[in-house]
Amino acid sequence: MDPHETVSVSLGERSYEIAIVSGELPAFAAWLTATITRRGMKMAVRPAVLIVTDGHVVHHHAAAVGASLHLAGYHCEVAVLPPGEQTKSLADASALYDRLVEMHADRQTLVVAVGGGVVGDLAGFVAATYARGLAFVQVPTTLLAQVDSSVGGKVGINHPQGKNLIGAFHQPLGVYLDTSALDTLPLRDYRSGLAEVVKYGMILDEPFFTFLEASVAGINQRSAAVLRQIVARSCRLKADVVERDEFERSGLRAVLNYGHTFAHACEALSGYGELLHGEAVAIGMVYAARLAHRLGRIDESIVSRQTNLLSALGLPTGLREGSKLTPADMLDRMRLDKKTLGGRLRFVLPTKIGHVELVSDVPEADVRAVLDEFAKQ
Repeated sequence: MDPHETVSVSLGERSYEIAIVSGELPAFAAWLTATITRRGMKMAVRPAVLIVTDGHVVHHHAAAVGASLHLAGYHCEVAVLPPGEQTKSLADASALYDRLVEMHADRQTLVVAVGGGVVGDLAGFVAATYARGLAFVQVPTTLLAQVDSSVGGKVGINHPQGKNLIGAFHQPLGVYLDTSALDTLPLRDYRSGLAEVVKYGMILDEPFFTFLEASVAGINQRSAAVLRQIVARSCRLKADVVERDEFERSGLRAVLNYGHTFAHACEALSGYGELLHGEAVAIGMVYAARLAHRLGRIDESIVSRQTNLLSALGLPTGLREGSKLTPADMLDRMRLDKKTLGGRLRFVLPTKIGHVELVSDVPEADVRAVLDEFAKQ
């Protein structure tokens, strides 16, 4: 595989490229300058930059990005956020607005998000809404961010009553994805990202799912060659969907939310941060597969293959022992999901490995039966 692989996201004037590299954060500034020049942006070749990061990566990955920018003549400042899902809040967005005001930021200012999905979502939301839109760049440092949240332009923050209820579509200037950042990722966070990788196989690509089943050992060992393959394929699969349904108008992009209706309810009810997003997605995919089986859409073998792969990758396939989540609470929270239409629950459900559909008017009795089944485990 080319060590400088590029995945293009074709969205007309909002098109951009995902650069997939290894060990090249010191070359970030050169890539950024070339990207600005290539895009013909109406901004300075070296605009003022606000790096948004968190306490986990500020002294490593963010420092490398900042040093690269300084050496190239960029003026940049750094905003360090507390790690964790709780940071995706209006209060933390307001703090970033304050930093931009202090910088005398204008439409020429660039926001660079260095970190995981929380950093990217929050920084992107602030960039989308400050001065009616600043350019921003994603430098994702977690597997979850590299294969999912950094691609597609969905940015936002949480509301106490629901995840990502406040947000926008704001495509980045580009994504600079260095897989070597995964070397320092804690095991739990690494595994969390694998849930979204499994999701791509389930919803779009049966051969990719089969490749994941055959590559469990290499994935668990963080083999560089295997990682580059799964990251590049995941980005390409998501880009294909985004190109066809950028603003979620046709319903196609909804397939990316496989497992997320259940997952977001688990996250919100557990208190953001108790479950990592990928852990919740893994549990949500098991719920969704069980629901699809109950509705006669798939057979038990597909449920088992998905559950076995998730388990082999160290991901949870059910709620932790002692969880106080009740089926009634889960149903109430799922009614707030963005896919709910006219008060009727809709779910992304598989028909086979590699294909899912958005299913409307799923009887609540069947959803409750699946929730009850897990509550008794």
